[in-house]
Amino acid sequence: MVSVRDIESGKFINKLKEELKNIKEISPPQWANFVKSGVHKDRPPEQPDFWYIRSASVLRRIYLDGPVGTERLRSYFGGRKNLGHQPAHFRKASGAIIRKIIHQLEAAGYIEKCKKGRKISNKGLKFLDTVAKAS
Repeated sequence: MVSVRDIESGKFINKLKEELKNIKEISPPQWANFVKSGVHKDRPPEQPDFWYIRSASVLRRIYLDGPVGTERLRSYFGGRKNLGHQPAHFRKASGAIIRKIIHQLEAAGYIEKCKKGRKISNKGLKFLDTVAKAS
C-alpha cells in the first residue's frame, strides 16, 4: 500500500493541490494576492495557485508531524531574512495565512483539534491515502 511518506513531496503536493481546488471550503481570501508569505520575503508569491499549494503543504505537514500548532508550522515555512551587510537571520512565516488555511481544512473535515494543536482526521487520512494511490 502506498502512503504519503512513500511519494516524493513535490509530486504529491502538486497532485493534492489539484484535488483541493475541487473542495468548496478551501478558497483564497481576497487579501491573499497582496500579502507576503512572511517577513523574510521581499514580494508576494507569484504563483496564481499559491493558496492551494500552501494548503496542500500544510495538510501534508500535519499528516507527517502529528499534532502541530500554528507556531510550529510558522517555523517550518519560515526562512532567512536578508539584512543587507548584516548577517541573515531566521524569521517565521506569516501566521495569518497558516491560521486561515488551518480553519479552512478544519471546516472541510480533514483536520481536527486535539490538546496539542491540530491532527489529521479520519476523513483527511482517507483523502490523503486516495491521492497518494493516484500519484
